[in-house]
Amino acid sequence: KEFDMDKENIEILKKIKKIFKEKGGDPEDLEILTEVNAKKKLHKYRKITDLKDMINQSAQEFGDKPAFKYKTETQGQFDAITYKQFLDEINSLGTKLIDMGLKGKRIAVISENRYEWCLAYMATVCGTGIVVPLDKLLPANELESLIVRSGVEAIFYSSKYDEIMKDIKQRQTTDIRYYISMDLDKRQDGVYSQKELVEKGKELIDGGNRKFLDAEIDREAMSFMLFTSGTTAMSKAVMLSHKNIVTNLMDIASVLNLDENDTLLSFLPLHHTFECTVGFLYVMYRGASIAYCEGVRHIANNIKEYQITAMISVPALYENMYKRLMKNIEKKGKLQEVEKLMKLTGMLSKVGIDFRKKIFKEIHDGLGGHLRLLVNGAAALSAEVEKGFNDLGIKTVQGYGLTETSPVISAGTDFEQEIGSVGKVFPSVKLKIVNKDENGIGEIHVKGPTVMLGYYQNEEATKEVLDSKGWFNTGDLGYVDKKGFLFLCGRKKSVIVLKNGKNVFPEELETVINRIDGVKESFVYGRPEEDDEIDLKICAKIVYDKETMKEIYGIENEQEISDMIWSKIKEINKTMPSYKYIKEITITEEELIKTTTQKIKRHEEMKKI
Repeated sequence: KEFDMDKENIEILKKIKKIFKEKGGDPEDLEILTEVNAKKKLHKYRKITDLKDMINQSAQEFGDKPAFKYKTETQGQFDAITYKQFLDEINSLGTKLIDMGLKGKRIAVISENRYEWCLAYMATVCGTGIVVPLDKLLPANELESLIVRSGVEAIFYSSKYDEIMKDIKQRQTTDIRYYISMDLDKRQDGVYSQKELVEKGKELIDGGNRKFLDAEIDREAMSFMLFTSGTTAMSKAVMLSHKNIVTNLMDIASVLNLDENDTLLSFLPLHHTFECTVGFLYVMYRGASIAYCEGVRHIANNIKEYQITAMISVPALYENMYKRLMKNIEKKGKLQEVEKLMKLTGMLSKVGIDFRKKIFKEIHDGLGGHLRLLVNGAAALSAEVEKGFNDLGIKTVQGYGLTETSPVISAGTDFEQEIGSVGKVFPSVKLKIVNKDENGIGEIHVKGPTVMLGYYQNEEATKEVLDSKGWFNTGDLGYVDKKGFLFLCGRKKSVIVLKNGKNVFPEELETVINRIDGVKESFVYGRPEEDDEIDLKICAKIVYDKETMKEIYGIENEQEISDMIWSKIKEINKTMPSYKYIKEITITEEELIKTTTQKIKRHEEMKKI
């Protein structure tokens, strides 16, 4: 009844009716059916005690299957590192690291996303010592500071960091004894070669050395030291254990399925716990394959070349993908037709009638023909994009977590999701909303085996967020609906509190502003009213795309662009309660200051403003 159906769609509906009759279904029962099918369903998963146990099991189960795929020098030809090869190299490198006196020591890893990073990480935590992944985008002085703070004695790095490491080595300000290059073939000028260490470790194993092979893992002790992105203050060193990480892996496995037929495109930086746990360790746990993205401009090609089935990323990437997709459909004059079909298929998929891949075959082929799962994290994904991809037949779910929680707390699942929410809390996690307001919005506190051990050498900061009963205060605000889905409202520190007691969540307004065609990103903040220093007015700094403004609106002059955006803001204001009205805007082409996972560094932006 909702659709102005053409003949082809009427035929589809007739077939659906026939299926319903054959199965004895009643369309009025669809919502009940959906809930019953989703309730308390979990995937089976294999149990693991630590990451060493995980990779040993995976190598045994998936031995000759590809763990990592990469391009060869021959155009169009690919090669792979199998699970067995990966385990052999982990054992060899780990054996040599212990031989070098690094048992129980801190070992840092820094590079672009690549196989050697994963190898160094696993060789460290599966029997050698404590791994310290470092942010590849940090300036030299900050890197040095983190190396000093963490007491690192060895560091793996790619050739991109040669000069920085040479400088650190000359100034002798750190405890580093071993500088290990991922790119050198042989030891040179006092710098070790990762490849050579693997070879020497293999010789040691062949000679009977079993120090790494037989090393036992203390699953309760700190084995991972992860620095937070420092969006609100100086970064803190989060201490995590094997128990923390593997519990999170088993939780993910119970709700989202990957298998040996999947290939994941790794895009986010590996030092970040979201990419490391979900985009690397979970893939290894499930026997799937990893292919490394060659950069933002290569994403579309990489998806097709590697026949990617799954991705883990942030809203900026997915929203850009979706906008381009819909623009291409519009250019072909098929937008209205596709939007009608998306509504129809979205409803039908809820009750297990799914022919989206057939109906939208052309669109799927444009995305490589194999893409089936998109996982979003780090910030809220627009509801339009989340629903849009799902209606096209590409499962898109949002997840939520923090470095301090290993990291995932909740996610949409293969069984159930609610557009706009971050899913339901994971099986091992307990969650409560504290200090609720009249709308049920309050602070999110969590407890469970994925919560960190604490902040390294920072008891005061640990006590601020972790109480004596093990409840961790995330610093985020949110609410849980009647169905048990968690919705985020923003960071407690970001909330703009008005004189009338009303709370304005900047992230909520930013999501709406970012939907304006030609707007790349925005930053909403409170500024004192000129005639009332106590109260605040809501302001927005808006980053626009000059080319899009010219293409869509035919305008290039900055004043014209500002006027056009302001007219759109006034339209947004009409949909909001008056206390949320945006009263002032500034526009710019300069990108906002962000972390490596594209979170806005709010305190830095406020300093600029």
